[in-house]
Amino acid sequence: MYLTANERRYWVEEIGSSTGTPVVFLHGFTGTRATWYDVIASFSATNRCIALDLPGHGKSTLTDPIRMEDFCEDLALLFEQLAIGQAHLVGYSMGGRAALSFAISYPKRVATLTLESASPGLESSHEQVARQTKDDSLAQKIEENGIIAFVEEWEDLPLFATQKNMSEEKKEKIHAERLAQSERGLAASLRGMGTGKQPSWWDQLATASSPVLLIAGSLDKKFVSIAEKMATNFRNATLHIVPNTGHAVHVEQTEKFGTIVKDFIYMEE
Repeated sequence: MYLTANERRYWVEEIGSSTGTPVVFLHGFTGTRATWYDVIASFSATNRCIALDLPGHGKSTLTDPIRMEDFCEDLALLFEQLAIGQAHLVGYSMGGRAALSFAISYPKRVATLTLESASPGLESSHEQVARQTKDDSLAQKIEENGIIAFVEEWEDLPLFATQKNMSEEKKEKIHAERLAQSERGLAASLRGMGTGKQPSWWDQLATASSPVLLIAGSLDKKFVSIAEKMATNFRNATLHIVPNTGHAVHVEQTEKFGTIVKDFIYMEE
């Protein structure tokens, strides 16, 4: 269903039981709410699960860039429309950055926070400006060359090398999800919610009040390092490195990911 927040339309899906604390899932760049369907199966018998398409992705159309802070405000409004007082928040990559931003901005709305292959942003203004330039260049390239050319390059990034070992069914599913995106939507997402544009939360991690679960794949060295550093900054964090896995743990090791998150959430309920 479509819900509107600050005149922006979001596609939101609800799955599962309404008895337990709701679990809200936020996907990564080039993904949609569909990336979570297999994981949601682990929770749907006991929890109300909500998955939405982030700005510029899937059915949540976006014509102009939206700042991370504005998305968080929109998400708070969506919580109100869905009658969610507090939720377990699960975010992957870009969705992890969004989940962390929301948890810091609206701490009372988050029961637990699960961050998969995510970061708190860049620490220095120099790094932020450099990344903004890089993301704007990529956005322009997407607009000029189209989705098909972009996806071919995107899937060849070292970050996603381990996904080549997945089943053909999984690879085709992810490939189709990426191809279904729009040039304008992805470009706007990069320019508004890219890593270089969002606030750096490194100095505020210790203010997070909810229990935090950090997940990274052992083969994704960059995000293992980020997760380890984040773990020392949060007041209440659990770090889980999944062996022989890359960036998208929830896709590459779906069952294991679901078990890790479920055990963490149920321990805190």
